[in-house]
Amino acid sequence: QVQLVESGGGLVQPGGSLRLSCVASGSIFSFNAMGWFRQAPGKQRELVAHIISGRSTNYADSVKGRFTISRDNAKNTAYLQMTSLKPNNTAVYCCHFMKGLMHYWGQGSQVTVSS
Repeated sequence: QVQLVESGGGLVQPGGSLRLSCVASGSIFSFNAMGWFRQAPGKQRELVAHIISGRSTNYADSVKGRFTISRDNAKNTAYLQMTSLKPNNTAVYCCHFMKGLMHYWGQGSQVTVSS
């Protein structure tokens, strides 16, 4: 089992920045991917960014160059640094952890970009 605890969402003005954190605990060794999905009202859930097998990263085209995902192995924590935020980035961001065929989800963090 894997537990994910997220933090860092909130309200930010357009052009601003936020950092999301996701602490993983439990059976977290040899994972396949860790990162974030998001779901905006009325839209399907979509991948934002992933760290794959602890090495390579994968980003949605819409966030490339603005969002950066990283991981602190010592703290079992992933971070999503979001810059140049836009109103259409408003969504619930959920931490995601994949190990083998199992998917685990965080509780979700609301990110609202509005003036």
